[in-house]
Amino acid sequence: MTASPGAPTTLGVRTTEIPGLLVVDLPLHGDDRGWFKENWQRAKMTALGLPDFGPVQHSVAFNGTAGVTRGFHAEPWDKLVSVATGRVFGAWVDLREGDGFGRVVTVELGPQTAVFVPRGVANSYQTLEHGTVYSYLVNEHWSPQARDEYTYLNLADPSVAVPWPIPLAEATISEADAGHPLLDDVRPVPPLRTVIVGANGQLGRALQALVPGAELLDLPDFDCTDMDAVAAHPWRGVGTILNAAAYTAVDAAETPEGRRACWAANVSGVANLCRVAAEHRITLVHVSSDYVFDGTAELHPEDEPFSPLGVYGQTKAAGDALVGQLARHYLVRTSWVIGQGRNFVRTMADLAARGVSPSVVDDQFGRLTFTTDLAAGIVHLLTTGAPFGTYNLSNDGPVQSWCDIAREVFVLCGRDAADVTGVSTLDYSEGKLTSPRPRNSALDLTRIKATGFSPAPSAQRLAEYLAAGN
Repeated sequence: MTASPGAPTTLGVRTTEIPGLLVVDLPLHGDDRGWFKENWQRAKMTALGLPDFGPVQHSVAFNGTAGVTRGFHAEPWDKLVSVATGRVFGAWVDLREGDGFGRVVTVELGPQTAVFVPRGVANSYQTLEHGTVYSYLVNEHWSPQARDEYTYLNLADPSVAVPWPIPLAEATISEADAGHPLLDDVRPVPPLRTVIVGANGQLGRALQALVPGAELLDLPDFDCTDMDAVAAHPWRGVGTILNAAAYTAVDAAETPEGRRACWAANVSGVANLCRVAAEHRITLVHVSSDYVFDGTAELHPEDEPFSPLGVYGQTKAAGDALVGQLARHYLVRTSWVIGQGRNFVRTMADLAARGVSPSVVDDQFGRLTFTTDLAAGIVHLLTTGAPFGTYNLSNDGPVQSWCDIAREVFVLCGRDAADVTGVSTLDYSEGKLTSPRPRNSALDLTRIKATGFSPAPSAQRLAEYLAAGN
């Protein structure tokens, strides 16, 4: 693709044959004194589709003569390149993993044109006029060490065959640029990494199955409550944090020691992850809970005001408030989670197998959430590019009490449903240290379904779970 310089009268953003490489038309407002332009205008440009890439450094290159040719360099960050004065022939090659590897786009740039260059796309230009000033607006601070993460391509690569206006034999090229490898020898730039925090928990294990190759972080090697340890982790190159870590001992959280531990994990730890996510422009996926509500509503929408009853719910609400301040976040609110490991369904199945006839509360209502569906819903939000924000996610089907579910487990295990006795929360809790719980925990699933994800009925997943011997 080749674009010629023009004189745009309105700001515009155009796509190119390289995904994510965008051409920006910049109106020049001129009179007999010269001209003025808005080279970077966040609100207007992002509204037109330019990523809100968070620039932190502005660098300028002065080129004394026509024919100066620089690049190809694919840096580990995004940038907006433009010309302050003069003209250049710009060329870009996609060096990212995938079908587009080696694809070329060229654009002639004057002051009226800019180009947004995503991470992994190699940038190069050749000056067409003396005294050309070239501008880079980037979203990482440059350092000598950063060069180790560059990916380079030879300017004269025959498979790319860039039609340089001034032959390279007549151009001014640095010795380093002249010695860069040909395309066949270039190692493609890998995609941004995904990190799973709390990778060994029920949800963490389900996410591992759906996100192969993710970086796995968990105790004791990674403690998200340790601010210094979180800050010291190598976050460059991370695109997504999946936070599956949480303190979930709801009743223990009501003790002095448990209260401190619960606040540390569910608030301080989340704050630390929010800090690095904001600093490195990482998308944070955080899992929340029905316990942020008091359960007076029969069906909870995403925008219901917080009304937690106990310490655990209070910490989850505080964590939600922190995550909600991030521009790039998915807050996934769920309920009654069932996965690999110790959980309510596993406990009931064990009791059924041992001939025990338990008493189970019959005045708390909600839906189970199997980690297979919770993980699949999270991956769906990420892969489809759903709008950032809060999504309720549980399994579908009728709302049930814990007693209803226990009886269903017993029947699936070959026991009589009548072997499970219903009991009120008040009677069950008598003489025990328990946290107050929401009476109604069912979540409105309208928003997640609108993205194209329909969770399976909980009855189906329950039967599959027990049949698999989980």
